[in-house]
Amino acid sequence: MKSPLLSLPGAVPAEGPDEGVAAHYGDLFREQSALADGTGFVDLSHRGVLTVTGDDRLSWLHLLITQHVSELPAGRATEALVLTANGHIEHALYLVDDGATTWVHVEPGTQGALLAYLESMKFFYRVEIADRTEEFALVHLPAGSIASLAEGEAAAVRETPYGRDVFLERGRLEEFAAAHGPAVGVLAHEALRVEAHRPRLGFETDHRTIPHELGWIGTAVHLQKGCYRGQETVARVHNLGKPPRRLVFLHLDGSEVHLPGPGAPVRLAADGPDGRKLGFVTTSARHHELGPIALALVKRNVPVDAELVAESTAAAQEVVVEP
Repeated sequence: MKSPLLSLPGAVPAEGPDEGVAAHYGDLFREQSALADGTGFVDLSHRGVLTVTGDDRLSWLHLLITQHVSELPAGRATEALVLTANGHIEHALYLVDDGATTWVHVEPGTQGALLAYLESMKFFYRVEIADRTEEFALVHLPAGSIASLAEGEAAAVRETPYGRDVFLERGRLEEFAAAHGPAVGVLAHEALRVEAHRPRLGFETDHRTIPHELGWIGTAVHLQKGCYRGQETVARVHNLGKPPRRLVFLHLDGSEVHLPGPGAPVRLAADGPDGRKLGFVTTSARHHELGPIALALVKRNVPVDAELVAESTAAAQEVVVEP
């Protein structure tokens, strides 16, 4: 779904999973700096939007997802996962309930599969699930933003430590941009996400990722709630073992022109370019203050003080998930 904000001056379309919105508007570092200072907004209108209504919506969702939501207060933001029977991450949900409707945004293109799964689990519960992506768009106001929303401007708002996720009618995107600009591209948003060590479905995850590897225990996975699909794996790893991989943050050598992309192998620097692959880059970015940075998944037993190399670029690691 192509955003009308791609018609704004300087807009350069994003590619891959973020296709449909702007990668940037002509000055990546200025946009990052503005976002970090609480200025402007990010067009995330390519993300999927679902709603769940009905008297049983929260108690029903509580049975299916990894988060405790049966008594979720109106207006409180949370996030959750849907796991496979083996505990692998299948969906990531970002939720808020307004007292009558639970609003959810998800990764672009994943809303159809999530809707199908939720529909298959309705049984006798009094719930209605709808894909609202064609009607509603998501925009993000950064932490520190003093932008005020007019009465009725937003359908719902998720207040998080990283800013506000605003659900609004898709036809109001251009009006919102005029009132709350400047617009900031998704590359700036991604750079700040990497800086904050925040995982993203489809970027930091593959077909065998479990929540413990990415630090999603506690933030998206509640350990004291009832049963849900995949819970046995979550409990077993938490109580009896360690995940096979762990997320790390990499400071990359700024003298290199090339930025190692997703999938680039990570090795011990001491072993050289022919050394054994110990992991791979998941997301890389150029940060306005830190320079080139990345997130990567590496084997749990990689020493936390080991100097690494991502593809051919020297990398110093910071621990995100403890080994």
